[in-house]
Amino acid sequence: MTAGPAQSPATDGVERIVLGRGRHRLGAWRAAPADGTPRAVLVAVHGRGMSPGYFAGPVAPHTSLIALASSLGHTVLAVERPGYGLSRSSFPLGLPLAAQARLLRRVLADYAETDPVGAGFFLLGHSDGGKTALHLAGEPWGDTPADRLLGLDLNGCGWHYSSAAAHFPDTLAGGAGELNWGPLRLYPGGTFRASRSLLRDVPAAEDDETALWPARFPAAAARVHCPVRLTFGEYEGWWDLHEDELAAVAACFTRTRPPVVERVPEAGHNLSLGLAAPLYHSRALAFLEECLAAVPAPAR
Repeated sequence: MTAGPAQSPATDGVERIVLGRGRHRLGAWRAAPADGTPRAVLVAVHGRGMSPGYFAGPVAPHTSLIALASSLGHTVLAVERPGYGLSRSSFPLGLPLAAQARLLRRVLADYAETDPVGAGFFLLGHSDGGKTALHLAGEPWGDTPADRLLGLDLNGCGWHYSSAAAHFPDTLAGGAGELNWGPLRLYPGGTFRASRSLLRDVPAAEDDETALWPARFPAAAARVHCPVRLTFGEYEGWWDLHEDELAAVAACFTRTRPPVVERVPEAGHNLSLGLAAPLYHSRALAFLEECLAAVPAPAR
């Protein structure tokens, strides 16, 4: 079984499932369209020290990526990355980013053997989850729906860190508040209290790779073949976002068309928790529509 039975409802229309087998099991939150037949499967990959509830609109339901995407006919799999949640006991130190991607690729292939995936998979990754999603997009994919990667949407994930982030302040121990959030007015009331329940310890293997990312980004980007979209909030603090830097980021994607790079006004690093979340989510899902429109029609 690649998708275990529902354990308890996490929120309306969402069930908690198990992906994979044996030691290589990952937890996930799943929401399917009302008729159970997805147009595509959106795989949402949470960031550093976070959990799948990040995508569920913990304070304001209208900010939920899970609810919006499933209402548009997609199945959403908000996965727990290796070393988080269910897999913490199997991987107490976590896994390096590339190894996380290989395991995710394996469990998604297993999922497609037993569950409908529509036209294929679409990856959406936030922050460090974007790093994993970038590696995952560079894994081998095929041309059949069960093996197809439609597109990659990254938010809050760049190439070189900003000067303010150069010392890599710890998310849980404090010191990263301004980088993660930006101005308090960008978030619904109660967000910071509710977000405490979303936080998780950062696995050591992931933490160790933080400083290595700028050296590894170009090769990871160059392995991606699918369409790519990059989004940053206006008040993004972790990344260098100067015009020349963003042009260099786009140029690293040498095996696909240059990615769309967008800045969302009145938004911080944690885009899916902010008041701008509906705007970001709607644009990400519009990009998914573009990717679906590019899929060849099946032969008759």
